[in-house]
Amino acid sequence: MSDTLIRDNKDFGSVGDFLKDTIKDGSDLSVVSAYFTIFAYYELHKQLDSIKSMRFLFGEPTFVNSFETDIRNYKIEDDSIVISPKPNFLHGKMYYIDADSREYPKGISGSSNFTTSGLGLKKEANNIELNTIVDSNRQIHEMKDWFDSIWNDKTGLVQDVKAEVLKYLEQLYKENEPELVYFKTLYSIFKDYLEEQKDNKLFDETAFKDTVVWNKLYEFQKDGVK
Repeated sequence: MSDTLIRDNKDFGSVGDFLKDTIKDGSDLSVVSAYFTIFAYYELHKQLDSIKSMRFLFGEPTFVNSFETDIRNYKIEDDSIVISPKPNFLHGKMYYIDADSREYPKGISGSSNFTTSGLGLKKEANNIELNTIVDSNRQIHEMKDWFDSIWNDKTGLVQDVKAEVLKYLEQLYKENEPELVYFKTLYSIFKDYLEEQKDNKLFDETAFKDTVVWNKLYEFQKDGVK
């Protein structure tokens, strides 16, 4: 890789590796991303578990529906998480790391969301992104000021959703009865059929109706099977 400030998850390094090299113990981290996934957190958990604080601005208001479901090694303790409530309001992606008072803050901005493919943390099939490391004193402070101006906005552009995020993660983490997991699995497989009309495709597209057992059932029993 040449000496370039570009990180594209392909020929010029990844944002994930930049974060691994940059985040230190006690760092203050500020992030703007449309999405957050637990898998991305897990890939960086060795660095993130030792930071001082993490401020996260979600650009996508429906972030809760976008969470991936392995939430181990995830924690939110010291700071709030904020989301923009206006659709399509916040498109930028950025990562700002203030690692140490004796060390120059570092940042990168571009197109990478906080996902494994966006950060280039997958073994294969990563997104090809375009991000640029911010390496000047003026630019890094402007990046921080820009983030702070949105984070501290009092006009209704953002709202604190930390409680909602923690509640959602708690639901994912708790142990569920095997029966519930079984029904959830069935629903995930057949939900498209369930949304069809009463005589749905599931039975029309199988040979189940041609069996001897099916033809011996009363109509109400057939309805029960469906």
